[in-house]
Amino acid sequence: MEEIRLNKFIASCTDLSRREADRRIQEGEVSVNGSICETPAVRVTADDTVRLGRKVLSQRQVLVIAFHKPRGVVCSRNDERNRKTIYHHLPYKYHHLKHVGRLDLDSEGLLILTNDGNLAQQLTHPSQKLEKEYLVTVDQNYEPQVLLQLVKGVHIPEVGQARAKFARRVSARRMVIILESGLKRQIRLMLETLGLRVTKLTRTRVGSLTMGELPMGQTEELRKEDLQHLLTNPTPKSQSNREPNT
Repeated sequence: MEEIRLNKFIASCTDLSRREADRRIQEGEVSVNGSICETPAVRVTADDTVRLGRKVLSQRQVLVIAFHKPRGVVCSRNDERNRKTIYHHLPYKYHHLKHVGRLDLDSEGLLILTNDGNLAQQLTHPSQKLEKEYLVTVDQNYEPQVLLQLVKGVHIPEVGQARAKFARRVSARRMVIILESGLKRQIRLMLETLGLRVTKLTRTRVGSLTMGELPMGQTEELRKEDLQHLLTNPTPKSQSNREPNT
C-alpha cells in the first residue's frame, strides 16, 4: 500500500465517511504505531499499525453496487413507521452496505450502495458537481417555459432558490431533469411551485453511470471501470444540445 492520509485509510477500513474519520481522529480515538494521533493529514502505509479504539484496522475489499430501487420503499436501515426499506429487497450479503444519498418513498431508479466511506463522500460532496439525471412525469401538459424556469431557478418557500442544471422535453407530460446537488425533494417542490404535480420520478443516471437494463429490485456489483463512469460526468456533445428545448 502506498502512503495515504490517515482519514482516507480509516474510511477505507470502516463504514465511516472521511469527515467522520476526521472527527474520531481529532477526538483522540486513533493511534498510529501505539501513539495517539490527532492529525487527519498524517500519512500511513501497510507497515503502520492503526487502531480505532482497541480495534486494529486493515483495508478491506471495496464493494459498490447499483440497485434499482422500487417505488414504495424508504432509503433507511430501520423505519420508525414500519414501512418497507431498501434492505427488504437487498440480498443479505449486501446488508452491511450503506446507501449513498437517497431516493424518497415515491421515487425509483438508480441507487448506489458501498462499504467505502471515502467513495460515498466523493459521490455526495457538492464540490464534485456530480450529475444525477431523472426522468419525470407530471400530471398535466406543460408549457416550454417550464423547462427554462427550472434551469433559471425556482424559489421554493421551504428551502429558498433551487435550479436544475439541465431540462429537456420528452413528451407533453414527461421531461428529463439533471441536478448537480439536490435538495430534499427538490424536483417535486420545484415543479409544484410551477403548478405541476409529479406522478412518477425515476433516477436514470449518476455521473456517467446509467441504470441500463437493470430490473426493478435487482442489484449489480460495479467493476473498476464502472467506478470511473460513476465519478465523472459525461462530456456534452455540444453546448447547444445542453440547452433546454423550447
